[in-house]
Amino acid sequence: MLKELAKSIREYKKASIATPLLVSVEVVLECIIPFIIANLVNHIKAGSDLSVIIRYGIVLFIMAAFSLLFGALAGNTSAIASSGLSKNLRKDMFIKIQSYSFENIDKFSPSSIVTRMTTDVFNIQNAYMMIIRAAIRCPLMIVFAFVMAFVMGGRMAFIFLIVAPILGFGLFTVIRKTVPLFRKVFRKYDNLNASIQENVNAMRVVKSYVREDYEKDKFEYAAQDVCNDFTKAERILAWNGPMMQFCIYTVMSFVLSFGSYMVITTRGLDLDLGQMSALVTYSFMILQSLMMLSMVFAMITMSTESAERVVEILTEESSLTDPEDPIYEVKDGSIDFENVSFKYSKNAKKMVLSDINLHINSGETIGIIGGTGSSKSSLIQLISRLYDATEGTVKVGGLDVRSYDLDALRNQVSVVLQKNVLFSGTIKDNLRWGSKDATDEQMIQACKIAHADEFIDQFPQGYDTYIEQGGSNVSGGQKQRLCIARALLKDPKILIMDDSTSAVDTKTDAQIRKAFRTFIPETTKIIIAQRVSSVEDADQIIVMESGRVNAVGTHDELMAHNDIYREIYESQNKAGDNDEE
Repeated sequence: MLKELAKSIREYKKASIATPLLVSVEVVLECIIPFIIANLVNHIKAGSDLSVIIRYGIVLFIMAAFSLLFGALAGNTSAIASSGLSKNLRKDMFIKIQSYSFENIDKFSPSSIVTRMTTDVFNIQNAYMMIIRAAIRCPLMIVFAFVMAFVMGGRMAFIFLIVAPILGFGLFTVIRKTVPLFRKVFRKYDNLNASIQENVNAMRVVKSYVREDYEKDKFEYAAQDVCNDFTKAERILAWNGPMMQFCIYTVMSFVLSFGSYMVITTRGLDLDLGQMSALVTYSFMILQSLMMLSMVFAMITMSTESAERVVEILTEESSLTDPEDPIYEVKDGSIDFENVSFKYSKNAKKMVLSDINLHINSGETIGIIGGTGSSKSSLIQLISRLYDATEGTVKVGGLDVRSYDLDALRNQVSVVLQKNVLFSGTIKDNLRWGSKDATDEQMIQACKIAHADEFIDQFPQGYDTYIEQGGSNVSGGQKQRLCIARALLKDPKILIMDDSTSAVDTKTDAQIRKAFRTFIPETTKIIIAQRVSSVEDADQIIVMESGRVNAVGTHDELMAHNDIYREIYESQNKAGDNDEE
């Protein structure tokens, strides 16, 4: 885990290395200062003149100034290193997620990914800052201060060796009990974020059904659940403070009482006033370092689960990879399914698609129709390798899709989904997702084919009209037509329309299909639809049922010989007749 996280330090290695070095110098200076003060106290006690005091004062001021300087520099470099690590972690996670297949994405919910890239990375950032600074400073301070305390106070310093194991046992117990709790908390954070995301995305539905109170109660329950677990974990962590206070007061009581006795009586130990003052100072240094060390352990305890969750993202390997010697050119738009079966998860008991055998010629228009849950969308997702077939072979251009470079294949297979996404930016910005170098003429031509030009021209800014996030300022039909135009700009050999004209009226739907026949005759067009009218003029129509191909034929052939197709056609036409009546 640490090795994987360390890969994200990269250009911040210098700052990460400089921080412990600067901290080390700071600690050495801090540990020398009480020694000098002890000598100063003894000189004052001996009646030294003012010049000696001034000389010691100048030395102490210089050392304090340098200690402050090195401490400030260490704080600066630790901030640079920890912030840089968090930046690189988020960048590395985002890049890794872009390489995921749909199968990998299904493993992590969007809310969980957001939590890992925000809360979890922030916890790692804080922990890393404490590790390279406080976790270095505290042990060094304890060691140096103990050595100096032993030099100044002799056997009295052994009190620290008695206290340290007691404190260590307490910290170990706290960590062992809190780690499982934090693991539960971060999983519940995922659920909390999922609730927020769902509510925001469905805000119109929530308000339409006047369910604000229900959503408030649901969120309050999730938030309270997180609060309860966090409270339980924090209660255990809170024992750090009392344990440290107990150790501090025990040590200080011993040092002050026994040390004062030795100074006054000078029995058993030759302890003078200067040594006594230094010993008290070193005691505070050691105990404060132990206190800080307990806070470091608490932060590391909290961040351990965060680190594991981040590493899960970074080490997840895509289930779809390029072959060793990929093919970069797709010959044509022909498609073959040879004994194809598919399931979304290796552990799934049932196949989503079973025994699919199809041949589609390049340039053909293919319609796919079937009831809800007949796996129409699952079928077309195998063509562009959004998923790989579990059994059998899918071919494009006469070659197995697994032999192609993924980017090359997907650039030649454009998929327009029913719920496609528009991004915040102008219409031109969104269209150039299809081709980043598309000219204005090419964008206008694509929009004409998709019949998007008719509403774009009505906007005051035309193609420079700003699209809000998710396309919230355009209608469903307008959004679908812009997405079709965007797909056309890729100039693909295969165009797949996954119910992507569902929000378009039947007249415009027919006009789009007519434009396809006129302007992109050589492109293979696959149209998934619920309406028979959207596919009845296709070269071939595939009827799907329960993940299998029930029939393949033209509209007339299926009307004559296929009950499922005929039933769909008659039910839709009957509904249309009733509407007219």
